[in-house]
Amino acid sequence: MRTGWIALAAAAGIALSGPATSAPAASAWRLFSADDVKSAPAAERGAVVFKNSCEICHGTGNDRAGTISLGFKYGAAKPALLEQRRDLTPAVVKFYVRHGVGMMPFFRKTELSDPDLDALADYLGHRKAR
Repeated sequence: MRTGWIALAAAAGIALSGPATSAPAASAWRLFSADDVKSAPAAERGAVVFKNSCEICHGTGNDRAGTISLGFKYGAAKPALLEQRRDLTPAVVKFYVRHGVGMMPFFRKTELSDPDLDALADYLGHRKAR
């Protein structure tokens, strides 16, 4: 029985990996590493965190679930793109990131560190003056 599970797992791995000659699909976004975030200048760190952790759902495009959801929720009353919002405070950003809302999951400290969250909250939450 054990060899049956091993064979099944091996077959599943081969099936999921696809043909050995296939090239990776082109992507419109790039995943930044933790080193990219840590090495970013303080003024840019929030933008790098946004691109790494938020843009996949809250970026520009008609395939971004967070942007679509906020567009339905607010209509023309508020921008659907978080980077265009002027009503967010750092406290609100931190709350929703740590607790989630609707279809947005929460982010643990192991997924988004407190310093990275501070940078993100500062980036999105102090946009009134910009």
